[in-house]
Amino acid sequence: MATAEYRVSGMTCGHCEMSVREEVSSLGGVTHVEVSAATGKLVVTSEEPIADAAIMAAVDEAGYTAVRMT
Repeated sequence: MATAEYRVSGMTCGHCEMSVREEVSSLGGVTHVEVSAATGKLVVTSEEPIADAAIMAAVDEAGYTAVRMT
């Protein structure tokens, strides 16, 4: 299992969280997604590491911007 954390900007409500969760969950290999508008945090758990670019593109598709937390 691999886990990656991202900071997502622009989320303000539960609908925002749902949009990000749906887009990221659609990526192959993703097993769990936690997202919080209150903290701006996205945690992605997957079977194998997923490229940051793929996660960020999924978040962008939902209408937000993500940056990998180190």
